[in-house]
Amino acid sequence: MGVTKDRIVCAVLSLLVAWMPLRAEGLSKSREAVKISSDVLLVAMPVATATTMLVMKDWTGFKQAAFTGLTTLGTTYLLKFAVRKERPDHSNNLSFPSGHTSITFANAAFVQRRYGWAWGAPAYALATYVGWARTYARRHDWWDVAAGALIGAGSAYIYTRPFARDNKLVISPVSDGTSFWVYASLVF
Repeated sequence: MGVTKDRIVCAVLSLLVAWMPLRAEGLSKSREAVKISSDVLLVAMPVATATTMLVMKDWTGFKQAAFTGLTTLGTTYLLKFAVRKERPDHSNNLSFPSGHTSITFANAAFVQRRYGWAWGAPAYALATYVGWARTYARRHDWWDVAAGALIGAGSAYIYTRPFARDNKLVISPVSDGTSFWVYASLVF
């Protein structure tokens, strides 16, 4: 009783059939992990921005961020309760627009407008990840995420004025050949 081609095919097919539920379970765990990471960024991004503003004593920026946040949240929840679109995972009828995306894009646009692209580009990258994560986790469709991004970024662009120009902020890299650091100066 040797190993035949038919037995190899049967063994491979059996392994694939046995592996499918494990793969689906792993995918489910992956979706949950991605969803949790988007929840963490929903809180971490605005907290990091607020902490930076407090350290810099940027009270004007704090006011602009507050107006941005209130407008973003108000518009997002007004639409959520007016539209009542069912989520892709069927958990409730509050899918449109994505609140996670509107908040993280409001934060990213605020950071970019207030402090420049050096800080804004990474913030936009994180906000984009949150938008992707919300669709991957099946909490939103792509148009929910796109609408949230437009609401958040639009709110920030309405209220936010550049900090660097108003306060003569200078940030530049410095190196002595062996080490690297960042120089920053600010006029109050």
